[in-house]
Amino acid sequence: MRVIASPTNWIEGSAVQQLEKTAELAGMKLAVGLPDLHPGKGSPVGAAFITVDRFYPALVGNDIGCGISLWQTDLGTQSLNPATVAGKLKNLDCPWDGDAAAWLKERAVATKGFESSLGTIGSGNHFVELQRVERVENADEFAHLGLDAKQAMLCVHSGSRDLGEAILRAHVDQFAARGLPSQSPEALDYLGCHDHARQWAKANRELIAARFLEKLKARGQRAIDLCHNSVEPVEYEGAPAFLHRKGAAPANAGPVVVPGSRGSFTYLLLPLNPSAASAFSLAHGAGRKWSRSDSRGRLEKRYRANDLTRTSLGSQVICEDKDLLFEEAPQAYKNIDIVIGDMVNAGLAEVIAVLRPLVTYKVRR
Repeated sequence: MRVIASPTNWIEGSAVQQLEKTAELAGMKLAVGLPDLHPGKGSPVGAAFITVDRFYPALVGNDIGCGISLWQTDLGTQSLNPATVAGKLKNLDCPWDGDAAAWLKERAVATKGFESSLGTIGSGNHFVELQRVERVENADEFAHLGLDAKQAMLCVHSGSRDLGEAILRAHVDQFAARGLPSQSPEALDYLGCHDHARQWAKANRELIAARFLEKLKARGQRAIDLCHNSVEPVEYEGAPAFLHRKGAAPANAGPVVVPGSRGSFTYLLLPLNPSAASAFSLAHGAGRKWSRSDSRGRLEKRYRANDLTRTSLGSQVICEDKDLLFEEAPQAYKNIDIVIGDMVNAGLAEVIAVLRPLVTYKVRR
């Protein structure tokens, strides 16, 4: 077990305790807490695990395939008005009125009866954010991605919605939090459902981006799509194994998008020398500093809901769920600059570019 974090990074003791407990599971070979480590339901978020002979669906969680994508739009940032943009972003929480089955079929994804939530963001920490490039630190890698610093970016964070929840519930009802022997029929069945949910989640992010771009009368080109919650076969110490990521970005799949809170910058990173030392993973965000209930309790005494619809960076927040507005406030999250610095100083990544939020969309009534 190891935790990758500097002394300046605030890691809650209960998160480390969860990591220690998870490291004791049968077949566990490696448990790595990343700089955004924080407590989860039973096991910590911001962590990656390697097991042999068996794997644990509970370590993947209910939002299988949850991840983030980055799109470059054809909207120039110089003439972009956040208030105007916000006014156009309506009717995006209801089910999509298009042909969901056809959308999935075009992407070789089977329908499973959860198509009514396709193209919707969901709640919690999911969001869509329009961003501009604050600065470029690695021009070659930035250009290699085909990005233009004068164009607005669209960042989409969502997952498999009700589909992933149903897959986990079916597993828990039968096996609780127990793992599955790697070659058992139940394991193979779960992996088939898991892989489908990952592809469904990717198609969902693409449709979310398409719906937003349509509202803005814009076009976009996807530059990055990453999964944060998954399990996959790997080789570890010369033997077959399974790599679980629970709120962790892959360090072996190209550049990584790491958002902070809605009131902080998003970082575009280049992974360096991915290895077992970091479980081939990077932090996927800032990580929570306060639980949702703590966040509401602390902030409702100090702020009105309307105070939280603008951030210190001047960006606008669309969130018409009062509880969610307080639960996901920037103050509830750790300092993204420290999280990024920990990875850079550990030699795990370097910064390609920094993106500034313009409009963050959570939910409308």
